[in-house]
Order: sequence, then structure tokens, then C-alpha cells
Amino acid sequence: MGFLVFVDISPIIEKMRDNHSELERQLADPSVFSDRQAYQNLTREHQRLSSLLAAYEQLGKCRREWADNEALLQTEDDPEFKEVIRSDMAALNTEMKRLDTKVLSLILPPQPNDSRNTIMEIRPAAGGDEAALFAGNLFRMYTRFGDRSGWKVERLEMTDTNLGGIKEVAFSLQGEDVYRKMQFESGVHRVQRIPTTETGGRIHTSTVTVAVLPEAKAIDLQINPEDLRIDVFRSSGPGGQSVNTTDSAVRITHVPSGLNVVSQQEKSQHRNRDIAMRILRSRLLEMMQREKTAKQAAERKSQIGTGDRSERIRTYNYPQNRITDHRFNLSWYNLPAILEGEIEDMIDEIAAVHCSRRLGEELERS
Repeated sequence: MGFLVFVDISPIIEKMRDNHSELERQLADPSVFSDRQAYQNLTREHQRLSSLLAAYEQLGKCRREWADNEALLQTEDDPEFKEVIRSDMAALNTEMKRLDTKVLSLILPPQPNDSRNTIMEIRPAAGGDEAALFAGNLFRMYTRFGDRSGWKVERLEMTDTNLGGIKEVAFSLQGEDVYRKMQFESGVHRVQRIPTTETGGRIHTSTVTVAVLPEAKAIDLQINPEDLRIDVFRSSGPGGQSVNTTDSAVRITHVPSGLNVVSQQEKSQHRNRDIAMRILRSRLLEMMQREKTAKQAAERKSQIGTGDRSERIRTYNYPQNRITDHRFNLSWYNLPAILEGEIEDMIDEIAAVHCSRRLGEELERS
């Protein structure tokens, strides 16, 4: 019984009950409506705790039913009825797994970036044309998931290869809790499969990098215009196609950090400049937050699942129909469905294990 909860969370749940009661008291006070932002924050937290407590109660009910069935199984002699009991226990195991995941995804307070929209960047790394083709597979997977989640998917910049792969792509996902769900996708994704161009049937290994950036707004960080170098030039597509006859492409370089972004997808220089600034601003915010996280991790000598893009985080093994996440020791055996965008369960399980680890760390320090 149990699946992802590695620590005793009952003391935390009792504290959450107290917090929930206090929030209900505050929301019953008419004066709270005078501050719209405060009211929204209280309502959001109340909804989170309500969902958490409801899931925890349901989890406890499932565990009791499972224990009752286990006891009944030991005393029952009828083979057919024992099979019914086992089937019921299997269904309860599936439900407990789902509830474990939900409880752990709700038990920790939201992080500052959780509600942000997200910019994702995908680039082939090692493997040439095969890596570019797999970059296209990942782009399709994420955008399909975005559509399934009801998010707005906006392609910002993309360069194709002649074989139908992707040299690089940047796109945004806009919706509720986008970054909270997508943050663990950042890193090196490895694929093992037989390329379509392989005549000898040999399995090739290629890698693709995925960057997940919380989208920054102008108020998040001040960029001195004097720190920017802006160049314009004529854009071009693969094989000399889609060539613009005007200087619509834009390259923006942030001189202090050395970061630079090129945008040339749109025919409008103004539009390309806006896209480049969105990506640059988000890269700068992510760099600042990563440096802060690294400093905090060094101070406490613990850094689990940082999502740093230099990590090899996941392997997609086509011959074995298996996806393995190396950070969390999790595997799934439904690779075709996942590549079609059915990644909700995978994302939830990863988030739950991460939360469980964080809870363990918090309890160790307390």
C-alpha cells in the first residue's frame, strides 16, 4: 500500500487543517473584500487546502478499504470471491496511487514561479539529423499537451532542417500553473532508437536539450537600455527559402551577461524585436534564479532535482517502449502515447516524488 508518500505527513496535515479553519474565518470577515489582491490570495490558498484535505480523506478511506479486503482475503475460501477481492484491491491500488500523487502535489505551498507562463526552447545536441528529428518529436509532444491542457500555445521562433527535423524552436505556453507543471522538463533528453535512415538496423543514441523558462514581465527585472546591443539583418529560411528582402530579423545582445537572442520568424521587425525581448528577459530571470538557487543549495549542501539543463534527465528507449526519468527513478511503458502528448500522469508522478523529497528535507531540518 502507498506509493509515493515516503514520510509521515499526518502532523503536516493537522497543521493544514488549522490553517484551513483560519482561512475560513478570515474569508467570513466582510472587510477582506476591500483588498482585492488579498482576497484572491486567500481564496486561492483556501481552494488548495480544501482540495488537499479532501484528497487526504479519500486516501485514508481507500487505505482502510484495502486493509479490510486484505483481511477478508485471508479468511475467504471461495476462489471466485477471492478473485473479486483481488480485483477490488487492484482498483484501490490505482486510486491510492492517484491520490498519493494529488496529496503530494498540493501539500507544499506554491513557489513564486508556479503561476507564470512559460517559454520553452528545444535544440538538438548530439546525434545530427536524428537529434533534430527527435527535437521535432518533443516539440509535438509538448504542444499537444498544451492543447490538451487548454493552454495557449504560441510558436515564437523555429528553424527547420531539410529532413523535417528542428534546428531550434522557442514557444510559449500560457495558462494556469504552466511553470509548476513544466519545470521538471528542463535538461538533456536522450533517445535510443533505430533512425529511419539506418539501413543496418543499429540503435543510435541522440540527445536534445530542453530549457524551461518562467516568462518574465517588464516589472520583474529592470534592463538598462544601454546594456543592450540591437542588430537588424535580413532573415532567411532553410535552403535559401523564405528570404526576406527587408532587414526584419533582430538580434538583441545583453552585453553584461553575454546572452543574445535572434528572432527572424516574423516579417515585421517590430514583432521580431518584441519576441526577442520576451525570450531575453525570461533567460535573464532564469539565470538570476538559478544562481540564487545554486547559492542556497551550496549553503545547505543539498541540491536534489534542480532541473539544470546540463543534467541528462530522461531516456526514451524505443525498442523497449520505455521512458525512464533518471532523477526520480521512475519509468513508464507507454512511449507512443506519451509522445502524442499524454504526459499528465508522468508530470504528476515526477512532481509528487520531488515534493516527497522536499518534505523529507524539511522534516530533517525541523
